[in-house]
Amino acid sequence: MVSHGDGDHERFAHYVQKDKIMASALDGTPVVALCGKVWVPGRDPKKYPVCPMCKEIYDSMGAGGDKDKGGKDK
Repeated sequence: MVSHGDGDHERFAHYVQKDKIMASALDGTPVVALCGKVWVPGRDPKKYPVCPMCKEIYDSMGAGGDKDKGGKDK
C-alpha cells in the first residue's frame, strides 16, 4: 500500500533509509517510508510521534538494522 500524504500519515514521523533522506535533501526527490508513505521531507520529525506502522515493520526487521538482518537471537 502506498500513501501520498492523506489521512493520519501526516501526523507522524516515518522511518526512511538515511541515504534516501540525504538524497532528498540535496535534490528534492520523494522518499518512501517503511509503511509506504511517499513524500518529500520538509519538517522536523522530532516534533511528531513515530508512525505505528513504520515502527511495527522496523521492529519486525530486528534490532540491529543492517548489522543484524537475521533478526533477534535468543
